[in-house]
Amino acid sequence: MIGHASSARNGRHEGIGGPREVSGLRQLCRRRTAGVRSPRRRARRASRRRASGGAAGPSEACRSRLSGARAGPGGLTVPRHRRIVVAGASLAGIRTAETLRDRGFDGEIVLVGAEERLPYDRPPLSKTFLEGQASLDDIQLLSGDQVAALDLDLRLGQRARALDPERRALELDGGETLRYDDLVIATGSAPWMPRDWDLYESIYPLRTAEDGLALRSALQGSPRVAVVGGGFIGCEVASTARRLGCDVVQIEPLTAPMARVLGPEMALACAEIPVAAGVRLVCGTAVEGFDGGARVERVRLRDGRTIEADVVVVGIGARPVTDWLAGSGVNVSDGVLCDDRCATSVDGVYAAGDVARWFNPLFEQTMRIEHWTNASEQGAFVARALLEGRQAGSYAPVPFVWSEQYGVKIEIAGVPHPTDRIRIVEGTVAERRFVALYEREERLTGVLALNSTRSMLTFRRLLARTGSRGERVDAPSNSS
Repeated sequence: MIGHASSARNGRHEGIGGPREVSGLRQLCRRRTAGVRSPRRRARRASRRRASGGAAGPSEACRSRLSGARAGPGGLTVPRHRRIVVAGASLAGIRTAETLRDRGFDGEIVLVGAEERLPYDRPPLSKTFLEGQASLDDIQLLSGDQVAALDLDLRLGQRARALDPERRALELDGGETLRYDDLVIATGSAPWMPRDWDLYESIYPLRTAEDGLALRSALQGSPRVAVVGGGFIGCEVASTARRLGCDVVQIEPLTAPMARVLGPEMALACAEIPVAAGVRLVCGTAVEGFDGGARVERVRLRDGRTIEADVVVVGIGARPVTDWLAGSGVNVSDGVLCDDRCATSVDGVYAAGDVARWFNPLFEQTMRIEHWTNASEQGAFVARALLEGRQAGSYAPVPFVWSEQYGVKIEIAGVPHPTDRIRIVEGTVAERRFVALYEREERLTGVLALNSTRSMLTFRRLLARTGSRGERVDAPSNSS
């Protein structure tokens, strides 16, 4: 897994290079002390309650006491009595909270998470965790000790239910209302599940740790597995299931798995990898329905074929979690619409991670990215935007995603389009090590790399310089 340290150059955020883990997160502690609050936090909360007459959120008096502010990074004023609420306790929300503390913010941070577990990393769910090589503790992002060290008010098992921007109030599903000075929406995405599919006991999505535990148990004993969907999640689950000795069929309505991202030419070339591992690919058709009782016995396809299956895994995409924002005035057209600073049209409300659709000035288009790297970098950027305003610059990263399947590392950077011209400039498909350039009007738009991380880094830096302008790359083409 590759993470990237965020940096600013010429007023623009760029995420290139960095350590292999979440930048700045402390080493994971094993003691779970989720309810711990530091003495400093307890004293500060008591002081605020006395000043506000016991109110649950920041009062007008509390907001007005900015004379107690202190100097932050670059001489910026960091108010002591500001409350920032982060709705969403996964990677983007954690990165926001951690970066706020790293940059000197000493106010209140309330982190609200829908799941009851301490925050954890999601990419291993389809790989090492699903295979049984990693435990929940191994993929944990924050321990109780870290929560105390970061001085967070962590609210687990609570979902955001409604937003009232005029009152600057976030309502939780338990009935509590949190007042805020600034709000960060990081509620992520949820897997698509067709109507009635979830009525079957043996049909599984994969998004949460609970999903991962259930699927891991279902894969014991090498059952027959049908994977519906050819995106990254579907491909990674198929890869893991094969390693566990399962008979695997992967169903994809397009020409090959990952065709939506790679285009038909490269997707067909890469399809040789799962086939060589023993996966049966069924492409160009979709699921019509299922046969069986409470558990699936057969998958019926639209072309009339049937597939025997004991376990069905659904990976057909995700939707941004925005239903709770209805009536709030926040634009939720395919995610939370933001500007180049990740700020919404509602004052004091920002968004980060899978749920955010923002204008990327580097590529001159709005985009919503459901991948680990963006969640990490965007969460960190939003923290800087909260503290520095326009001085934080614009959030203008090179989109980047990676996946590990069948012993192969796949990396994609930029905004490649399936209709772009493709050139392989390093390696070959046959040796499972190559770099392919996507070009439009002889200008670079994106890069696909298999087992070529070092070369990928070079091209990502090139894309960071050129963005939507592209650049002609005079590199010799290799035969695939």
